[in-house]
Amino acid sequence: MTLVPVTYKGGVYRHDIIVDLIDDLGGYIIQKQVVAQDVFLQSLIPKEDIELVKATGRPLGGEVIESPLVGTEIAIVSPSLDIHHLPHTSCDVAEYLRRVGAKTNMVGLSRGFGKRIANLSIEERDIINEHDCAVFMLGNFETCIEYKMHSLRRGITVPIIVTGGPDRETLKRIIEPSVDGYVGGLGRIGHRMKKQEGEIEYLDRLIDEVSGVLDIRRESIAKDPLSVSPARLMSVIDEDLGITKGSTHPTPVTVQIAGLRVKIPYGEYADYVASIKIDDSVKVGDVAEILPSRMRDYILLRIKPFSDTGIMV
Repeated sequence: MTLVPVTYKGGVYRHDIIVDLIDDLGGYIIQKQVVAQDVFLQSLIPKEDIELVKATGRPLGGEVIESPLVGTEIAIVSPSLDIHHLPHTSCDVAEYLRRVGAKTNMVGLSRGFGKRIANLSIEERDIINEHDCAVFMLGNFETCIEYKMHSLRRGITVPIIVTGGPDRETLKRIIEPSVDGYVGGLGRIGHRMKKQEGEIEYLDRLIDEVSGVLDIRRESIAKDPLSVSPARLMSVIDEDLGITKGSTHPTPVTVQIAGLRVKIPYGEYADYVASIKIDDSVKVGDVAEILPSRMRDYILLRIKPFSDTGIMV
């Protein structure tokens, strides 16, 4: 069964009909967000049932759209959040990626002024590597980007997509082959990006680039499938611990391509999470590494491939 990432937008008082339908179809709700009189459900649902969900939601005043980045967590990395690089573009990119389903985290390296100060600490490197990919928000100057990228990408093992003022081909030429994707025309913009022509199209290009890079990663994982799907693992852990019900955080359990970030204290809950049963014979610890996150006191789960466990649940 192929699960497709979608977002449902509908009335806040009648969305439970869609929630129950998705559950009955074997899908998973990744995130529920209420905004004014609308509820947004980011979900993974069986591909063959998309039209059924659309038909059910239509009389409720709802709509279903495919959201390619549901079930991913992305780091937005800026050399600084000072006037030297301007935070506006980084904020716009983070917000735009969230609109198509991604969970984003801002990582500001804040080294001050001057290209010789740019660097990446061990903690920052480890935090970035806890994500599915990283979008590096760089500036306009080719020599500055070329000089910085060597140190800014050192030790990063997740895919990197670079944005900057130069065009894509220039970016690709000056830092090839050190990153996985490029979007030009996104340099230091001193205002929020609102113009439909010119500015927004760069954000659409970024969505396409990130989606393409992560699709390659998904294809690689599919060659040696995960022992359990991240969405199912989220459902099992949340049902046991009731994390979503007891949290005010919008994403208390964040789904990634090959794991989860569970936003409860590692020291207090790691052993218990490992002992949770997925079915009668398989526990979470049998199919996933339970690790301490470098981003606050959270639990990071890395799901093992079938070749490591011989288990598929």
